[in-house]
Amino acid sequence: MRLVPASARAQSDRRPARRVRVFAGVAAAAAVLTVVAGCRVPGMSGGTSAPQVSGTINVGAAPGVGVVPLYLALQSGAFRHTGLTVHVVTYSSISSELQDLQAGKIQVAYGDYANMFYAQAHALAAGGKSGLNMVIVADGYDAAPNTMEVLTLPNSGIVTPKNLQGKTIGTTEPQMMSMSNAGQPYSLETVATQSVLTNDNVTLSRVHWRPVASGPALLGALANHQVNAILATEPTIFQAESQLGAVPVVDSATGATANLPLDGYFALRSFASKNSAQLTAFRSALETGQSAASQQAPVRAALEHSVGLAMSDASLVTLGIYPTSMNAGDLQRVVSLMFFFNAIPSVNGSQLSVQGMIYH
Repeated sequence: MRLVPASARAQSDRRPARRVRVFAGVAAAAAVLTVVAGCRVPGMSGGTSAPQVSGTINVGAAPGVGVVPLYLALQSGAFRHTGLTVHVVTYSSISSELQDLQAGKIQVAYGDYANMFYAQAHALAAGGKSGLNMVIVADGYDAAPNTMEVLTLPNSGIVTPKNLQGKTIGTTEPQMMSMSNAGQPYSLETVATQSVLTNDNVTLSRVHWRPVASGPALLGALANHQVNAILATEPTIFQAESQLGAVPVVDSATGATANLPLDGYFALRSFASKNSAQLTAFRSALETGQSAASQQAPVRAALEHSVGLAMSDASLVTLGIYPTSMNAGDLQRVVSLMFFFNAIPSVNGSQLSVQGMIYH
């Protein structure tokens, strides 16, 4: 994955997001087949240019929209072409994923940046006693409009962000991040939403967060009026709209959080230093899947596998951005937002430096 200046990235990798309704037809499918076959795309490394290596890489990941390119790369044979055998190990929590990463059961961990950066900063702030020292292998998934929203039921009386004052918003449960202080954000979603609410002049102390198990439980909490609104990402947004008639009140991926990096691929620094050829080959092959994900047709099919969506439903979810390059400045925005809202510990009196985590 190439490293580019922020200005160049804005022109090359940022495609306008849209509510997906109709997928590209035969021409788009043909274009995808050309990409996944390993042909070089200008400005990125295709699967055919990857070094020939051998070995196995186990990738830990939770099911989700963002991990689709990994499955596309697997299905296309991009990893096999480099000589790698890649297996995906499914996890339900970041903590279990990181435990197995340190134990050597997986070599690459896919996860959201807030939890991964929090875990890294916490380890470094403690003097590295936990032994967790990671590098960022690739940027996996970035936000686009309508991919992270606060939704409420029709006729709830909540029609503007300020109407959320005094109300309770259900969210997914925290993972690595702390909930020690009332009102402190405990996930990437709550960090981003607090940023947007601040810009809307909402008094954050008057907004109440309530952790709820994700998926059906979150929808149930809204339907049964246990919460006034929910903070969700896809495919929960689609499910809330289609099953409950929920309506969005806040788009959490706007302003300072527009195009915010959401998920990425991480490896232990010790593994990266000893297995550079393998990790470089993995990243090169993954780019094939990231590039293929710019076309809607293969994404629709992969969503059925990665998150269990029916083909008809997959065509209605709003997709974010699958980047083919990595920019330290963009990733540092996540740390800066977390630091501003006291949601990440300092490292030697400063913010965690993303630049030093980038795998080259």
